[in-house]
Amino acid sequence: MLKKKEIKISKIRNEFPILKKKINGYPLIYFDNASSNQKPKSVINSIKKYYENFNSNVHRSIHTLSEISTNALELTRKSTQKLINANEPEEIIFTKNTTEGINLIASTYGREYVNNGDEIIISYMEHHSNIVPWQILCKEKKAILKIIPIDKNGDIDIKYFNKILTKKTKIVSIMHASNTIGSINPIEEIISKSHKKNAIVVIDGAQSVSHLKIDVKKNNCDFFVFSANKVYGPTGVGVLYGKREILEKMPPYQFGGEMIKKVEILKSTYNEIPYKFESGTPNIANIIAFKESINFIKKIGINNIFNYENKLLEYVTEKLKSIEKIKIIGSPNKKVSLVSFIVKNMHNLDVSILLDAKGIAIRNGHHCTQPLMNKLKIEGTIRVSLSIYNTKEEIDYFIENLKKIVK
Repeated sequence: MLKKKEIKISKIRNEFPILKKKINGYPLIYFDNASSNQKPKSVINSIKKYYENFNSNVHRSIHTLSEISTNALELTRKSTQKLINANEPEEIIFTKNTTEGINLIASTYGREYVNNGDEIIISYMEHHSNIVPWQILCKEKKAILKIIPIDKNGDIDIKYFNKILTKKTKIVSIMHASNTIGSINPIEEIISKSHKKNAIVVIDGAQSVSHLKIDVKKNNCDFFVFSANKVYGPTGVGVLYGKREILEKMPPYQFGGEMIKKVEILKSTYNEIPYKFESGTPNIANIIAFKESINFIKKIGINNIFNYENKLLEYVTEKLKSIEKIKIIGSPNKKVSLVSFIVKNMHNLDVSILLDAKGIAIRNGHHCTQPLMNKLKIEGTIRVSLSIYNTKEEIDYFIENLKKIVK
């Protein structure tokens, strides 16, 4: 693992071919990492290597290509287990993305164990993916959806959570870090208190896993979900971690292919975990390539990544504060490397278009958190989300152009 002082950003940037690209004649400045960050050459080459050398289905045939593919996919499962410190590889289920992971939990565990009058708790800062599945489940089961508010800084209101957490609470589903204002939620406290009421806890780790050290054994969550494309990995790959004892009690999510152990004409028996939840041909090439994303993070060190990104966050935040007409949204106690803001008397879409004209990629809009925007009484924000390959020079260029737009 590299020590903090040994990080050479120029060397890291060379690993990302897209950063050499020009947009509208200007060098690409990519500040939309919370949506999907860029991919190092090792990930891109892995996908190419798969299709050129051992393209074959997994867990089905005994021929050489299938054996190579199967072993490579299972190595990614083991690497993912170590990344989040799960007990065993079998607790790692591959999905399409975070959204599918949450839907899987709601559709299987939720339908099996949530009943009339039971309660599910989420917060106002949740992504739509961690709201809508629970709305549907509550409507179907006649359960009650309770919402934790946030305070003026953008931190979750733990005192209110303590009030609404009851013996009727069956599920608490909370994002680890906000994709809109960056707040890092106190998940260990939430998990501990929820378990005392015999509620299970789902953690949406989409915005935390690329910035923070994740230890599911230490935090004791029941489920942890995230997407590979937010961890320098390919699109179309998600991870659902679940405790073995819970996964084994859950019915399958979809049917056919890999999730079957034995099929008779009138009945079937299902496979063991994790395959019980992995029906059909998976996204083999991209799952295999995800292992290279994990290796990339391990090589730099997650703490080194967080410390570097935090310095960039402090730098861009201070620069934004110096610009008149800029209002930063939220000032939580702890946050990941993103900042949301609005420009007074300008629509965030216009600002985004003008920045893009100069090669600067940022996110504008409600960020799939419309309930939060309604609570904040704003239409949307402009979001700058930073990664290990970003630099202070890029921030200076962004601030320079933002000042011109504001004027």
